[in-house]
Amino acid sequence: MKRIFILTLIAGLITSFNASAQKDKSKRPSPPAKVSQTLSSGAAISIDYSQPSVKGRSMEILTPTGKVWRTGANEATVFETSKDVKIEGKTLPAGKYSIYSIPGEKEWTVIFNKTWNQWGTIYKADEDVLRVNVKSGKTNKFTEMMTFNIDNGGKVSLAWADTQVDFKVQ
Repeated sequence: MKRIFILTLIAGLITSFNASAQKDKSKRPSPPAKVSQTLSSGAAISIDYSQPSVKGRSMEILTPTGKVWRTGANEATVFETSKDVKIEGKTLPAGKYSIYSIPGEKEWTVIFNKTWNQWGTIYKADEDVLRVNVKSGKTNKFTEMMTFNIDNGGKVSLAWADTQVDFKVQ
């Protein structure tokens, strides 16, 4: 009986530790990151995401051409705007959205999906609010960990490995 009690206690401690590690995003292999900017229109925008690393893999493996990609790691990458904005000239209402993308050789489709509070691999096209096609290019320097930046003019840049994808938010 004593042995069963000790084994149960040990199993409970291990389960508790694992659950705690999952809640503490800083302990994950793909750490959390967040960028934000207030646009000249007064709209506050932010992107909350996890940063996967290249780890010697090719972009073809990391972001398969022509297939929906979660654009990050772990939970869905969240794009939030405090006011209605235009993305590449198309209106996106104020709110929170998950970001997915469809990588291409010269162009990517960036997708804003209304279901944002979920694990990143769950994607339902019928929940899409906006899709924009943007050019992709090469970065000036290799970027090991996927990184978003937002400049003062509202240009959002996604850089990973030697790939860069930009879209304009106004």
